[in-house]
Amino acid sequence: MTDPRPRAVVLLSGGLDSATTLAIALHRGFVVHALSFRYGQRHAIELDAAQLIAQQSKVTQHVIVDIDLRTFGGSALTADIEVPKRPSLPAMGTGIPVTYVPARNTIFLSFALGWAEVLDAADIFVGVNAVDYSGYPDCRPEFLEAFERVANLGTRAGIEGHRRFRVHAPLITLTKGDIIRQGAALGVDYALTRSCYDPSPTGAACGTCDACLFRLKGFRDAGLVDPAPYVSLSSITYPP
Repeated sequence: MTDPRPRAVVLLSGGLDSATTLAIALHRGFVVHALSFRYGQRHAIELDAAQLIAQQSKVTQHVIVDIDLRTFGGSALTADIEVPKRPSLPAMGTGIPVTYVPARNTIFLSFALGWAEVLDAADIFVGVNAVDYSGYPDCRPEFLEAFERVANLGTRAGIEGHRRFRVHAPLITLTKGDIIRQGAALGVDYALTRSCYDPSPTGAACGTCDACLFRLKGFRDAGLVDPAPYVSLSSITYPP
């Protein structure tokens, strides 16, 4: 018997945002097909987390696509560029940081769109956030709105009117604390998630890259303890 529930492709990195987004898609009644990428990222341990999250969530299908963005480089995550370490969130500079991977979300969403068209799915979920984030241009609402227009202009399904593609970003206006509170209410096991851009060889988070600082602030604001392993937290100062 065919499952009458709508299908959705959910981008799953293995971090707390994507794990929360996955839980939201499941809670909304979608049959979830999770999509992850091995793109040459230095923090590839997040893929182990993505696999565990997908298994625990009992998604219908989890696919890891291999693409090598190290071919182009241009980012501290895909090239021999040092990941910035900071003592606190206020110490972050202005502008787009070197951890931005050129066109990454455009590439990921394009793969998700192709898979969605094959699956006869109209919905794509992505865990981007434009509040507690590093200022990446491909995490903003206007980017997602533009990509949704492209999706409906550049696909057979969109042009022939079979369905209209929708890009869901349920976390886009939430703080990290709000995201964690919502995920906790949905039963997300944050101990499985990994966010650090520069983890140790054992997988422990550095505690001082942008991703770690935003994550730690989120757990503090949510009144919870981050269950992920860290190398050391003794030198971190928190903003008021």
